[in-house]
Amino acid sequence: MRTGFAIAILAMPLAGCTPGQGLFDRAGPKSDIEVLTPAEGQTRPRVRPSGVTMGQRPPEGARTAEEFDTTTEEERLAAVQTAQSGAGAKLLGTTIASLGAPSEAGIWMKTPLVSAPAKGRVEDPASGAQVAVDLLPLDAPRGAGSQLSLAAMRLLGVGLTELPEVKVYRLN
Repeated sequence: MRTGFAIAILAMPLAGCTPGQGLFDRAGPKSDIEVLTPAEGQTRPRVRPSGVTMGQRPPEGARTAEEFDTTTEEERLAAVQTAQSGAGAKLLGTTIASLGAPSEAGIWMKTPLVSAPAKGRVEDPASGAQVAVDLLPLDAPRGAGSQLSLAAMRLLGVGLTELPEVKVYRLN
């Protein structure tokens, strides 16, 4: 009697596991699946603006800063020259910069100092070095710091593990 009762008690939870019934009921045939379309005003992923280019991706298996930095010599020279002739720039603020994702090519800064992509300039007050960058919004509080691309860090001449305090300008 006890054995029969124990088997009945143990079998009850498993009764709900039969296909198409019980707690683990799976979705019906694929024709029952409803495809949802975005609602009006729904938040969507941001598309990179047409004026911002991220350059060529680093090669598979890249290990060194030189291998990850895929900017061309012409791009680097243009970034330095544009920064030096950056007349009409507006100071946005000062921020602590860390190295951004090395796999994201280009000369850019992700910062909470901008709410929309813009052209800008970053200056290291300690050395006086400056570089023109694409300013990209960073979803973080204003004092949270910023991220600089590998190429921008190298052009500023700061160590990749340093956290330099830099001035950020928007170019007009």
